[in-house]
Amino acid sequence: MNEYFVSADIGGTKVLLQAAEAIDGCMQVRYERRYPSRDYPDFSDMLRDFLDGVAMAGVAGNPASACFAVAGPITQQRANLTNLPWVMDSAVIEKEFSIPAVKLINDFKAVALSIQILSPSDLVTLQAGGTYDNEMGVVLGAGTGMGVAWLIWQGDRYIPLPSEAGHVDFAPTDELQDHLLQYLRKKFGHVSVERLLSGPGLTNIFEFLEFHHRNDAPELAQASLGDTDAARVADLAFNHKHPLAVRAMDLFVEIYGAYAGNLALSTLSRGGVYVAGGIAPKIIDKLEEGGFMKAFCDKGRFSALMSEIPVHVVMNPRAGLLGAAYEAQRMLLKND
Repeated sequence: MNEYFVSADIGGTKVLLQAAEAIDGCMQVRYERRYPSRDYPDFSDMLRDFLDGVAMAGVAGNPASACFAVAGPITQQRANLTNLPWVMDSAVIEKEFSIPAVKLINDFKAVALSIQILSPSDLVTLQAGGTYDNEMGVVLGAGTGMGVAWLIWQGDRYIPLPSEAGHVDFAPTDELQDHLLQYLRKKFGHVSVERLLSGPGLTNIFEFLEFHHRNDAPELAQASLGDTDAARVADLAFNHKHPLAVRAMDLFVEIYGAYAGNLALSTLSRGGVYVAGGIAPKIIDKLEEGGFMKAFCDKGRFSALMSEIPVHVVMNPRAGLLGAAYEAQRMLLKND
């Protein structure tokens, strides 16, 4: 039996935990389990239960390394999770479970780490673009918030550089978006991209359209439904063809494409643009309609250049776990 390593993708709703071993440099999963996050008062209780399951599955000993992707900021390898009353500290976990090396990483950094190991079936290509080896890339994803990480080639692999680019200023591209900015500025003051490209952002767009159409399109205003959320807006758009919801989704996709194009242009990301996060796979049909790529490429004198950049949607919902496992395996091999 080779040494094994543990990885996890930890969110406010669920936790995916996995134990695997490296055989000739390849990962072989030995045990995996999904947990409801709020069923446990802290992560240690959950990890202890998981390692008991690993032992019952015939995997002996303690893990040689562990990497845990967490939804929340990490400072000096200590994390207060955003949507859970948990505090995680890598040094405490190392000592408590006798694991030689434990690392905490941001959950979106874990998604970025997965890009280089995803299979072609994990991706939907919106634009093939050209072939550029070892060029810079970017991963972005709308979910609860907007995550962005850059991919930089360092000798033999891509290194993800996490950022807070989801909080840069929203840049409207037409008159309707000008009005949207004015509406949100009155509500929030500073209007970041995340105020639009996220689950709550889709709701903000829907509510703006309700407000905007009260005078010039009262028949649409009469179709408004009061309080709603992103899941309901999506349901109304895709399953009920609600006019405001359909327009909100179209506007969301246009803003998403323009923002992805801005990120790609700012670093000349010929290595590829990867649209990840929880929302993109759920609206893939809408992303493939053309509005996203039209806005992506609409960069004036640089529109031709934008058409050369590969653009993919990450469809694998386990990308975060794959990235954490990749890092845990790298930690183990590095220490051998």
